[in-house]
Amino acid sequence: MTQTIKEPKQQISPNAVKVWRISDAITYFITLCILTVLLYLQHYYDWKNWVGVILYFIVILVIISSIVEIIFVPIYRQKTWRYDVDEKYIQLKYGGVFMKTHLIIPMTKVQYVNTIQGPLLRKFGLSTIKIGTMASVHEIPAIPEKKATELREKIAYLAGVNESDE
Repeated sequence: MTQTIKEPKQQISPNAVKVWRISDAITYFITLCILTVLLYLQHYYDWKNWVGVILYFIVILVIISSIVEIIFVPIYRQKTWRYDVDEKYIQLKYGGVFMKTHLIIPMTKVQYVNTIQGPLLRKFGLSTIKIGTMASVHEIPAIPEKKATELREKIAYLAGVNESDE
């Protein structure tokens, strides 16, 4: 007997692109600041020339990586992220160019479910849902706040998670 599970159809919020871009921009800005300080120290203390060459090479790689990560990757991630919740399973489907992931989490394995909201997510009215099982923690990122609360309650109800269980 084979049972077919339908592909997940729910998408995360389009605002996720903005959140990821801002977050990545902050990360790359800090990285470039650190590299700039190291380059200054290399020139000020007259370190070996090969140190400067390596630092400049790293700066170039970071700039190229930041362009790709800030402009292209968030759009691709938002378009490929799918999730679905039914009585038996939670499905998460996402992936990159080289590796795709399709997780099917049985409701019987769910131990807890939380919504998390940092400053960037709060600014855009989004939340991340964390689903804990015995083995690991899974996330559904960038869900509109109201929908995330409803989804958290639905998963908790279907999984039989009580407040006293946490």
